[in-house]
Amino acid sequence: MFGGLFRKSPAAPAPAAPARVPRRGPDGQVVWAIGDVHGCLDLLDGLLKEIAADEVADDRPRTVVFLGDYVDRGPDSRGVVSRLIQIADMPDVDARFIRGNHEDKMHEFLDDPSVGATWCEYGGDAALASYGLAPPAVRHRKEGWVALSADLAHKLGPRGRRFLEELEPGVTLGGYFFCHAGALPGVPLDQQAERDLMWIRGRFLNDDQAFDRVVVHGHTPTDVPHVDHRRIGVDTGAYATGVLTALRIDGEEERFVQAVRGPGGDVSTREWSPARGTPA
Repeated sequence: MFGGLFRKSPAAPAPAAPARVPRRGPDGQVVWAIGDVHGCLDLLDGLLKEIAADEVADDRPRTVVFLGDYVDRGPDSRGVVSRLIQIADMPDVDARFIRGNHEDKMHEFLDDPSVGATWCEYGGDAALASYGLAPPAVRHRKEGWVALSADLAHKLGPRGRRFLEELEPGVTLGGYFFCHAGALPGVPLDQQAERDLMWIRGRFLNDDQAFDRVVVHGHTPTDVPHVDHRRIGVDTGAYATGVLTALRIDGEEERFVQAVRGPGGDVSTREWSPARGTPA
């Protein structure tokens, strides 16, 4: 009598693989994506000069995507933030600014000073130093972090606060999706959690399933840019290596340009060409 109630339901079909968008940039424009700057203003300026020269040589519209982690670890977070605000305020420049996990933590510190010690453990102390500030001498006392948070907010000013608040979790351009850290496999790119886009690592890097677009990201430094059928990683550890990498996308062409700090502190640029992975 209970046969109908306990009858097994048919197995649900496996989810269909996402329909792939052609691996090419937006028609009629050039896209540049710049990896994790981490306070290296000299390297950032080196790449910006290269992009400006590229625009002189080819006046098609271009979009510059900054992939996050502008602050912490390197020597001049304040200078980098100021430069990016300068670019954001240029009406004739198409620039998109992604939120990295380090901006996430810096912004959190402004709202919740109790996270200050954690932020400083992975580079926030360098960002504070660039603003002429330092962690409190007695780190377990809340009042010291509260005062420091207020001092940082004052140094940033309203425009700096607004810059942090307006950072985007991700940007789609043509057949590419740009974010800071990566994306959670099995979840459509337009349904990703913002925390995953800023913080994910192993679950994204170690999976082989492709999304509907190629994911361009930073967050995990490698000696050279990573290219395969599903992702392009452009974080080359600028603050430690003196090498900041940008990806240039023009139709189906992908190439890398790097700003390199020499032994004497001078910055030059060079192209880096990988053996391209086979698109799926």
